[in-house]
Amino acid sequence: MDGMARLPAVQSSAFSGWRQRTLKAAIDCVGVGVHSGHRVSLTIRPAAANHGIVFRRTDLNRSVAARFDNVVDTRLCTVLADPAMPSARVGTVEHLMAALSALSIDNAVIDVDGPEIPILDGSAAPFVFLLDCAGAVEQDAARTVIEVRRTVRVTAGDGWAELRPLGPAMRATPPMLDMDVSIDFAASAIGRQAVSVRLTGDSFRHEIASARTFADAGDVRQLQAAGLARGGSLDNAIVVDGASILNPGGLRMENEFASHKLLDAVGDLALAGGPLHARFVAHRPGHDLNNRLLRALFADAAAWRLAATDPLAAAA
Repeated sequence: MDGMARLPAVQSSAFSGWRQRTLKAAIDCVGVGVHSGHRVSLTIRPAAANHGIVFRRTDLNRSVAARFDNVVDTRLCTVLADPAMPSARVGTVEHLMAALSALSIDNAVIDVDGPEIPILDGSAAPFVFLLDCAGAVEQDAARTVIEVRRTVRVTAGDGWAELRPLGPAMRATPPMLDMDVSIDFAASAIGRQAVSVRLTGDSFRHEIASARTFADAGDVRQLQAAGLARGGSLDNAIVVDGASILNPGGLRMENEFASHKLLDAVGDLALAGGPLHARFVAHRPGHDLNNRLLRALFADAAAWRLAATDPLAAAA
């Protein structure tokens, strides 16, 4: 996987809409870390072409690239760490990464003054709002697409996840990520659910972004007894107890639980280092499966290739 440490630079395309994108202006917010319960300040800043997404711990003056091979923990969320300073960690990156990916933001610096991204309302909708407020601008560099060429599969108990080919990534066609996720939980308030989407900015905004993280009431009590989930509340998570949903407002959408699992997968797969051209199919996925799936993909040189978006060349 050394060959994927950095995606190679690609010659820029003159075709508007096929270039890399960054923010037009910086945007910031303040929230609470779901596990520490501490106040967290976050600023998302523009970055140069080919920079990628990089998290910067301003309290430690350390940076870590948003890459699957920098993931060090997936037990409760996706956690990144600086390989040169493992204590420089940034957790709960998946919701912000999902918003950046779905809105096609390729380059950004994310400043955070603690070890967690703020949980906000437990979904990606507040991050979509922030990115919309900041605006986006195209850059003079073409996007590089990661095309899946043969199926890769990982399993964990009854859960499994696959990346399947969608056919060649065409130069005149934007990269596509089709997603099918199913879940099966013992709590009858959740039960079995499934959701499918072709990921676009619009489909993410209207079908996925507002789906909140969720937990069982018994698990929440155990986590809080262990000193975790100190910032968790009914304001930033759906809490279920058997057949009951404890949030006074109920659910935001049909299949909100499966939709949030799909949202998490969007954020975890965004750590590939570029947009994927593939079909993601999973049953009972989680952060560990999602990360192991990317590691399995890039460990197999025949399972993927890099392709540049250059529709003018295709039309020539």
